[in-house]
Amino acid sequence: MKRTLILALLCMVFCAAPAFAQKTYVNGIDPNYPPFAYVDEKTGQPAGFDVDCLNWIAKKMGFKVEHKPMAWDGIIPSLLAKQIDMIGSGMSITEKRREQVDFSEPYWQVSRVFLVTKDSKLTPEQILSTKGLKLGVQRGTSEAEAIRTEQKEKGYGFELRNYDSCPLAVEDLLNGRIQAALMDSLPANDAISKGRAVKVAGTHGVPDDFGVAIRKGDTELMKLINEGYKLLKADPVWKELQAKYLTKN
Repeated sequence: MKRTLILALLCMVFCAAPAFAQKTYVNGIDPNYPPFAYVDEKTGQPAGFDVDCLNWIAKKMGFKVEHKPMAWDGIIPSLLAKQIDMIGSGMSITEKRREQVDFSEPYWQVSRVFLVTKDSKLTPEQILSTKGLKLGVQRGTSEAEAIRTEQKEKGYGFELRNYDSCPLAVEDLLNGRIQAALMDSLPANDAISKGRAVKVAGTHGVPDDFGVAIRKGDTELMKLINEGYKLLKADPVWKELQAKYLTKN
């Protein structure tokens, strides 16, 4: 009788185990988009505002999250191919992207800016209108799409140079290979805060809303992310993460 009872209890434990296993979601990130997402040089691990936010949400909502660094211009195809489950990495919500993916509720807003060298006297108007001026932008971004469309519509004479990341554009700006770079304000301010000899020449267009991109029809994950951000924004940790990554820039 005792042996039968023990076997029954063991069966209950092992049969119930899968029900308590946490589901793991893979988040695709741009490894060169500080302060939102990047790979920490000291630890070699993903870090940044978006990474910490999703880590907190995963713990609060009862799932696990892994952050997978990848090239930005291929990140949506990776999501559609189910190589990752979401993109929480400073992705702007645009109508063109909405044709392929769904977005969570916006969690942050950021402006687009022109970055120039510290001694440059270029204005946004001069950057746009100067024929032959070399303007750098990260490929696959909303600002790259917007400036390319604007150039076509208005006949601007600048030469657009594409980069894999904002830091690479900053390097070429400092080396004189380009005269200006267009990017979101926080990566620009991150470069300034790290002592790079650059400055913001002005803004461009309207601010972008950031959201987490999710495959169309994945209502379960969408609900977890939206509810998670709602809880995070009501928690003191939200202000702490802003102070750690954003307001210092």
